[in-house]
Amino acid sequence: MINIENLSKYYGSHQVLKGINLQLAAGQVHGIVGENGAGKTTLFKCIAGLEDFEGSIQGDYKPLKNHLGLLPTDPFFFSKITGREYLQLLCNARHLPLPDLDEKNIFDLPLNQYAATYSTGMKKKLALTAILLQQNEVFILDEPFNGVDIQSNMVITEIIQQLRSLGKTLLISSHIFSTLNDTCDRIYLLKDGQFVRQAGRDEFADLEAEMRAFTVGDRVARLGLG
Repeated sequence: MINIENLSKYYGSHQVLKGINLQLAAGQVHGIVGENGAGKTTLFKCIAGLEDFEGSIQGDYKPLKNHLGLLPTDPFFFSKITGREYLQLLCNARHLPLPDLDEKNIFDLPLNQYAATYSTGMKKKLALTAILLQQNEVFILDEPFNGVDIQSNMVITEIIQQLRSLGKTLLISSHIFSTLNDTCDRIYLLKDGQFVRQAGRDEFADLEAEMRAFTVGDRVARLGLG
């Protein structure tokens, strides 16, 4: 269990997160959906220990960052590190024995090629493979399906379901509600830095309808497409 209480984040005078309260249970997939700028990525960075914040984050793993794998929206790689070297680096960071990387290369990535030359989807798959090899207990996946081909999305969905069955704690974001519908146990709607709605599986349809109403509204009608 990870318990987040009254988490707030400021950049100067601008408040990005406004008193977030959230409980993340092990063996469940928690989804966060919201528009650009709602604060999803900032929240993830705070939980991962990459940003200072006000409030508290308590959990079963101490320090949390040593048991947490973060998949950023746009993973960064140094210009002269190969995919293979990157996987080795992240295993070394957890003091884990190096597995057979060719066997673990389920996305068929060119591991001997510089990771910085990978496509957007390939970078995301490399970064995901790396945090999986670290044997983390908590996974934060920021837009894991974005920019990835449909076949790999199917594999990622299966990975998420397997991690849930292993009792891992998962937090996933998406701009698109449908990508969370098949994987999440609970979805939270983040708007202007605070949760305005949450829903269990039996309420997903109602939540999606509400999102569509305030997101789409009369915007398309105003175009006068006919």
